[in-house]
Parts: sequence; C-alpha cells; structure tokens
Amino acid sequence: MATLPAAKRPWLSPVNRRRWQNFKANRRGWWSFWIFLVLFVAALLSNVIANDRPLVVSYKGEILFPVLVDYPEEKFGGFLAITNYRDPYNRDEIENNGWMIWPPIRYSFDTPNTEAPTPAPSPPAFLLSPAQRCAAYADGVNAKDCIFGNMNWLGTDDQGRDVVARALYGFRISVLFGLTLAIVSSIVGVAIGAVQGYYGGLTDLLMQRFIEIWNAVPTLYLLIIVSSVIAPSFLVLLLILLAFSWTHLVGVVRAEFLRARNFEFVRAARALGVGNLTIMRRHLLPNAMVATLTFLPFILNGSITTLTSLDYLGFGLPAGYPSLGELLRQGKTNVFAPWLGITGFMVVAVMLSLLIFIGEAVRDAFDPRKTFQ
Repeated sequence: MATLPAAKRPWLSPVNRRRWQNFKANRRGWWSFWIFLVLFVAALLSNVIANDRPLVVSYKGEILFPVLVDYPEEKFGGFLAITNYRDPYNRDEIENNGWMIWPPIRYSFDTPNTEAPTPAPSPPAFLLSPAQRCAAYADGVNAKDCIFGNMNWLGTDDQGRDVVARALYGFRISVLFGLTLAIVSSIVGVAIGAVQGYYGGLTDLLMQRFIEIWNAVPTLYLLIIVSSVIAPSFLVLLLILLAFSWTHLVGVVRAEFLRARNFEFVRAARALGVGNLTIMRRHLLPNAMVATLTFLPFILNGSITTLTSLDYLGFGLPAGYPSLGELLRQGKTNVFAPWLGITGFMVVAVMLSLLIFIGEAVRDAFDPRKTFQ
C-alpha cells in the first residue's frame, strides 16, 4: 500500500516527530498512557462489563438485546412493565425457551444483591469460604446461580450494591466529567488569555483586575448555597465549576501573547492587512498551545480531584450516582468494612498517578531542550 510523502503528513513534521519520540522516551509516561487508555476503554464499556441485564437473549427463536432495549415482562409471560432478568421465574422461562449471554459481572451500579451471604456491607467474595459464597443458593433450586458473575469480588456497600460495578461506573463518570471540564475550561481560558495578551493596555488591565476578584470568590461556599436551592446534577455541577476553573490557563496564554505580539512576523502580517483574529489564530495561538497542552493533563487531574472531593463532602453528584467520592465517604462511615475505603482509595490513587505520569511525559515532549537519543 502506498504511503503519503512526508510533505503531506504534517503530523510527522520534524518537530512533531521529535515530540513523539520524547514522549515515548519517557517510559513511565508511555506505559501509563496505555494503561490509562485500557482502563478508560473498559470504563466506557461499563454497561457491557457490569450489568444486571443479559447482553443477548434468544427467546423462542427471536434475538433480543436487553442491554440496549427495555423489554416489558409480558414478552416473557409476565405482567410487569420492566423485566427483571435476575428473577428465577423470568430466567427459567427464557432458558427453557432459548438462552442468555450475561456480562462478566451481573450487577449494575445500582443493583442490590438481595442474596448476599452476610448483611450489607458484605465482605469481598475472596474473603468468604465456598460454603459462604453459595449459602444463599443452598436450597438447590438456584444452585446454578452460584457462579462467577454473581460474586461480589470486592464486596458490597452499605446498600448491598456491588463495589466493583460502582467503582467501574464511578471511574467513567469521573474521567468524563474531568475531560469535559478540562477541555471546555481550557478553551475559555485560552480565548480570554489571548484577548488580554494581544490587545494589552486597558483591556488587559481591566480583565486582570476582574480575574483577581473572581478568583477570590469561595467556590465551595457557592456550591453549598446552590445545592441548598436546587438539586445538583452533572450539568449543573459542570457549569458551576466551569465558571471558576477557566482561569487556570489565562496567565500562561496571556504571557505568550504579550511576548509574541510585537514579533516581526506579527507586525508584517498587520502591515499586509491581516485581521486581528486571523493573526491570533494562525500566528500566535500555535505558540501558546505548547504550554496549554503541557498543562492540560494536570488540569484534568485537578478537575477529577475536585469532583471526588465534592462527592466526598456530599455537595457533588446526586445520591445514587456511582461516585468515587461517595465510595470513599462510605469507607469513612463504615470503618468495619475496610474494603470500601481501600477500593475507593486505590481507584483514585491509580487514576491520578497515571494522569500525573502522562502529564510528565507530555511536558517532556514539548520541552525544546530535550532531544530524543
């Protein structure tokens, strides 16, 4: 297969090639990138990995996809509006007339295990004896349910929900929330910093004073006030945090635009009649993007930490959301169930550590003093 010449592959320019090699040369960051990518893809597929519905059902010759479609129970001879596929009646009816393919973990983030061997919070399955694991199915009728997918391998929380499923879904929400907040706040911050640095003068002075006053507003107190008036949701929480997190990159971008706005190529562009927006976008913004991309992983880290902290304090996502901060709070409340706090701590620690290592590799990639050997 023919390949594009180097001139038509701008992403493989000598500068980008050096950056890519510098990124790969940081072995810790390189492996952290791939580990985080695998974990993130697994989190995006949480509905396929951990769910209380089968992935595929064959019933009387018809192929169904319960993980995607809500089928009423009357389709399987019942009368309820929503089918509970874990119910022995529905399960036997389907298996007698077809088959089911279940996810590896047969619990969603909000599925309580009503047949746990001990009261909630139940300990991890590997701490129980085989007899205890299958105690709920000792009558012999449901003995086939005592299988891998029904085990709570990291135990349950104080409401009987599977800890593995909640950690997996919580990881997904944390990363998606952090990515959204980091990207949107970076776009806003870069735009405002660019305007300040390019125009300077009174515009820069007034906006700097506004940012100083805006940064003095206590974000936590504002969240407490808002949460007492309206129930915080994913979007509401995102908008509130966005209103105060856009200032992270303003100083860096402003300094870069202030430094480069009087360079000869910028003055030449002005003399040729090029508009200000075109100069900012085409000639100055690429220089500022180096610092922006360098700081982006650390901004992502801070966004995830902020959400986890708010959930831990009870001012974050609504109750019932699979939250890592809520899992940590349960670990503090249920000190006799250490698997809750340990699981939450390990997930947060691994996630933030991987992001920090990736950020260090990105910083090396954009450092002009580093040369790949």
